[in-house]
Amino acid sequence: MFSKSKFLIVGFLLIFILGLIANLAIAQDTSTTTYSTTTTTTTEEETTTSTARAGIKGGLNVSNLYVDDVDDENARFGFNVGLYAQLFSSEVFAIQPELLYSTKGTRTTYDNLLMGEGDAKFNLNYLEVPVLAVIKLGSAAELHFGPYWGYLLSANIDVDGDTDTFDELDRDSFRSWDFGLAGGVGLNFGSTQIGVRYSKGLRKLADSNEAEDLVGDAKNSCAQLYIAFSMH
Repeated sequence: MFSKSKFLIVGFLLIFILGLIANLAIAQDTSTTTYSTTTTTTTEEETTTSTARAGIKGGLNVSNLYVDDVDDENARFGFNVGLYAQLFSSEVFAIQPELLYSTKGTRTTYDNLLMGEGDAKFNLNYLEVPVLAVIKLGSAAELHFGPYWGYLLSANIDVDGDTDTFDELDRDSFRSWDFGLAGGVGLNFGSTQIGVRYSKGLRKLADSNEAEDLVGDAKNSCAQLYIAFSMH
C-alpha cells in the first residue's frame, strides 16, 4: 500500500506530465486569421500567451514535524486558504507572492508507564508568505519554487488519553517565526489552477524546555493540494 508521501509524489508527477502534454497540444493548436484587401493578403498567426494572474486559493494540508526524516503515519490533515498574485509576469516567468492561513503540526500516539495511553495532536496555525519564482510551461502548467516565511498565530495540543503533560504547552512554547523552502507544480484550466506543493521548514519550533522535551529539534513539513481561482 502506498504511503501518503508516495501518493503525493505520484500525484505530483501525474499533474506534471499532464501539464507537459497539454502544453504541447496548445503549442500545436495555434489559430490563424486571414485578412484580405483588393491588392494583398496577410496571414497573422495568433499564439497563446501567458498573462499575469491574481486571485484566491485554498486546499488540503498534510503536515508533519520532522527531525531527520518525515514519518507519514504521524501526519495531521488541515487546510490552507488565502490570496496570491503574479508580478513582473512574462510569457515564461513571474514572481508569485502569496498570503495564506495555513494549519500545520502533527499527531502522535503514546503508550508508556509515565503518560499511559492516548493520542495527541499538535495544532500549529500560521500566517504564511511564500514568495515563489514561477517558470511557465506555456499556458498549461507552471513550476513554482522559492522561500516562505510564517508567523505563528496560535498553538494548542489536543489530547485524547490519560495524561495532562501537554496542558502547559501553548503559543509561547513555540517560536513565533518559521521559514523554509517550498516547491510545486500547477496545472492551468483557463482561470483555474490545480496544483500540489511541498514545503520544508528550516527552523526548529520549540521555544521552551517543555516543548523541546516533547518535539526536540523538530521542524515543519507540509504537502499541499490546492485549487486557485484567477480574478484578473
